[in-house]
Amino acid sequence: MSTHQLAALARTAEPRLMLRRFLALDAAVTGTNALAYLALSGPLGRYLGAGSGLLLALGAFLAVYAGCVGLLATRTRPPAPAVRAVVEANLAWAAVSFVALALWLTPTTAGAVWTVLQAVVVTGFALLQYGALRQGQGSSE
Repeated sequence: MSTHQLAALARTAEPRLMLRRFLALDAAVTGTNALAYLALSGPLGRYLGAGSGLLLALGAFLAVYAGCVGLLATRTRPPAPAVRAVVEANLAWAAVSFVALALWLTPTTAGAVWTVLQAVVVTGFALLQYGALRQGQGSSE
């Protein structure tokens, strides 16, 4: 993704602010997902074809993860190793989602679509964050 495209998506050309915005968006979306899993694990479990216990566990994990990513987004200069860890965790989440869908989960059609969509969104976050991190490392800071 070009610098211009990243800047347009982040609504800023300043690399650190761009990175912080992409991290904050990730935290907000992940936190929303976590709250839905925690508050609606029964109905969502039935709709997606997943056990409510699995959704509760995922919701708790995602809530903690979203909090950590959100905290990182508040840093004026998010440390590159921490950002790389978020990028790698997002890519791992997406990969595990596809593997689980192929080998372990037996979701409803809606659940299968949801699994793929959330994996694609998480991969998108990883790519945006990585691009912004690289942009920041290439600028004169």
